[in-house]
Amino acid sequence: MPRLKVITLGCSKNTVDTEHLLAQLPADAYNIVPEEFTERVDVTLINTCGFIGDAKQESIDTILAEVERKKAGLTGKILVFGCLSQRYSAEMPGLIPEVDAWFGARDLAPVVRALGVKPSHALRNSRRFEGGSYAYIKISEGCDRRCSYCAIPYIRGAHRSVPIEDVVAEARELAERGVKELIVIAQDTTYYGLDLYGRRALADLLRALSEVSGIEWIRLHYSYPEGFPEDVLHEMAVNPKICKYLDIPLQHISDKVLHNMHRGVTGEWTRKLIYRLREEIPGVVLRTTVIVGHPGEGPSEFEELLDFVREARFERLGAFKYSEEEGTWGAANLKDDVPEEEKQRRYDALMALQEGISAEFNASRVGTVVPVLADAVLGGRLVCRSQYESPEVDGEIIVRVPEGEDAAAYVGKFINVRIQEAEDYDLVGEFA
Repeated sequence: MPRLKVITLGCSKNTVDTEHLLAQLPADAYNIVPEEFTERVDVTLINTCGFIGDAKQESIDTILAEVERKKAGLTGKILVFGCLSQRYSAEMPGLIPEVDAWFGARDLAPVVRALGVKPSHALRNSRRFEGGSYAYIKISEGCDRRCSYCAIPYIRGAHRSVPIEDVVAEARELAERGVKELIVIAQDTTYYGLDLYGRRALADLLRALSEVSGIEWIRLHYSYPEGFPEDVLHEMAVNPKICKYLDIPLQHISDKVLHNMHRGVTGEWTRKLIYRLREEIPGVVLRTTVIVGHPGEGPSEFEELLDFVREARFERLGAFKYSEEEGTWGAANLKDDVPEEEKQRRYDALMALQEGISAEFNASRVGTVVPVLADAVLGGRLVCRSQYESPEVDGEIIVRVPEGEDAAAYVGKFINVRIQEAEDYDLVGEFA
């Protein structure tokens, strides 16, 4: 069979897109090889990211590296799709003519046809999933919001929800392949259902997913704070399958900066939401992301952000340095007025603060017994997570296996673990 090399860049949403696309290929169409494969392939398929400067550069560098392989006779055709080629569809073919075909991010069917296969009418109802204890499940596409720093609405288009029955069917398929945890993703999960049902229907979807046999954990990511659904708060509090964990990107706390970001909320509103989340979902772990150096963030606004992080004590926090993105509301209306060196200084100060908060949270867990899901084996130990750790973005719980036991036998299973040691981000434990 011809060899197809697949490279997926960017976020987990791109990973899901690639898996849906590859599921369209008959088993005898291609021998699919990973991106690390160095021998000759017939086709290289690259799913790109075009979100921010660093991601765009990584995508371009990856394409250029495959062009060099093509010149050396190690790649036949190069096909590129995804956010970068959607965003720069007019420019990219002229800049890198060695690529055989460019496709966007909104419709996978043309990519499937370019691979010599007639696409199914139900492109998203099956996935080429390689297995594992967890899987991402994308419940909507696009976004109707216009945050000043974000190009996603211009790349992915308007918000489009996937019907509940289709998401549940996909979840059942994943459960049959051994998946124990679903990580619910979208550009904004709280907006789910407005276009299909005329109301926010995320709670309905969570209840339906929790009824899928074999799924034990459901984790919610990328929840926009404005308009956070009341019934989702209740569902997280009472449904034992919903992890007491929420990824809720807040981006800032200063009223001035939030206004410039077009976030639709105030600092006071944000503080009240965080209080309600902690009050109504006891023990909830909150992950957020913030942006430093956004236009309008002066020294006082940054200090307000630091004070908020000290006050809110997010168990998980990530940060980005603002980069002006062409085509966004911010690029058209705001001047990028914070020097790069100052952005880096603010980023370092924020992450140093968060490191201490994370270390304190981890230290508070020493001596507790928690159920964990074993994801993999590394160096004879199990790499695990509790409901308070999301894969790929949070720390891990490294578990010592009893002498004489086969660590691999526990992968994909739940075990009870006593936490013994705490590091800044990771934990170490043993079987309880």
